[in-house]
Amino acid sequence: MKLNISSPVVTVEWLHKNIDAENLVLLDATIKKVGSFEESSEKVQISGAINFDLKGVFLNKEGEFPNTVPTSEHFEKEVQRLGINNDSCVIIYDDLGVYSSPRAWFLFRLFGFTNVAVLNGGLPKWKGNGYKVVQPNEMNLNKGNFEIKETSGKVVDFNVVLENINSQEFCVADARSNDRFLAKVPEPRKDLKGGHIPNSLSLPYTEVQHNGEMKSQDELQQIFNSINTNSKNYIFTCGSGITACILALALEITGNTNYSVYDGSWTEWASIPNLPIEQ
Repeated sequence: MKLNISSPVVTVEWLHKNIDAENLVLLDATIKKVGSFEESSEKVQISGAINFDLKGVFLNKEGEFPNTVPTSEHFEKEVQRLGINNDSCVIIYDDLGVYSSPRAWFLFRLFGFTNVAVLNGGLPKWKGNGYKVVQPNEMNLNKGNFEIKETSGKVVDFNVVLENINSQEFCVADARSNDRFLAKVPEPRKDLKGGHIPNSLSLPYTEVQHNGEMKSQDELQQIFNSINTNSKNYIFTCGSGITACILALALEITGNTNYSVYDGSWTEWASIPNLPIEQ
């Protein structure tokens, strides 16, 4: 049986039931949390998981800022190397609950692949249910036939965000903590100015989650309704493009796909001389 999913998230119960489906590909997109220095315990994975390397592979290595979206050619080639096909059903998780997995999910959506979802609650929820984990092991993967289908408008640059300060065409929501948004604490990246983009709103990614899982569709709808009373399209931003994708995932759970991610995010904005900053 081949799986086809219509929701941007799946439960650990669903994954456990469908783990042996012929077209299922399970990706581990774990990265370290920004500002976290604690050594994690020994790495374990869900059986069959393939490493999706956000920091070493699935980015533009020539990009001036961290975590820049890869080129379409690079993404296609590297996804094929993971054995992913056009008819694969891709499920993505991370070790922290739902932290970096939405970034990997967003990249697939950006390049037109829709049979992809995030594992809600990630590895902690999987382990909490008593499901089996294993030591990571190298797998021999056959090259897949994955092909990108370009989708436009899901990524914007600083010029669009700058123009929006006056036009206010978009609702710009910042996924960083409120203390970072208000420059009450220093940015984790050394020597980076604090503050936020003028006319942007603070929506910390933790607000759309509960205990490492995404909140319900109704709860998320209420959150978005409260910050965007005029139903504008969204631009999501954060520190460097990772947690902005959590907000994108949250919005898609409500059934709304009218958003873009500002890929350079605060790292780029605060690095460019003369761009306006509010504190």
